[in-house]
Amino acid sequence: MAAKSSTGIPLGATSPHDVQPLPDKPRFGKPVSEADLTAWNIDIRTPDGQGLPAGRGSVAQGRQVYAEKCIACHGADAKGGAVYGTMVGGIGSFKGSPRVLTPGSMYPYAPILFDYIRRSMPMDRPQTLTNDEAYALSAYILNLNGLVPADAVMDAQSMPKVQMPNRDGFMIDDRPDAQATRCMTNCR
Repeated sequence: MAAKSSTGIPLGATSPHDVQPLPDKPRFGKPVSEADLTAWNIDIRTPDGQGLPAGRGSVAQGRQVYAEKCIACHGADAKGGAVYGTMVGGIGSFKGSPRVLTPGSMYPYAPILFDYIRRSMPMDRPQTLTNDEAYALSAYILNLNGLVPADAVMDAQSMPKVQMPNRDGFMIDDRPDAQATRCMTNCR
């Protein structure tokens, strides 16, 4: 790497215009290819799970990953720890009070759990888990909530098939002010 002056211009260059952009780095005005977007395009559609990546993980593997990477914040058996409350139980609690917010009580579709784990955990190192680890952790948490058996293996095919207890607990917001119409030209 070339040495730079205090202005950030490589030594030997007389102005920023003398500096040639690196050919492998996107720059303003350069078209972005599908390959460039792949690393950023990690959203998961629900309920069908479209966008779930390759990989797989079992409940047993999830228990091991949890012990290594999650227990410090979430506590033993995901029942609450030093940083976060429980991730277990609360199923059916949305019909009364108090509501217990857990993946089992709140999420309408299992792929949401995978998506959240993959994007956000561990809190101090988000997006560092492999797809296999995220599937395994999902399997483990679903098992702790009694939603999949102890021998379950989660992957792109099995995850969307998990029937979540709060699947029908949400309604479509059909109020007129909640609708968005995409406009690209001559917009109001």
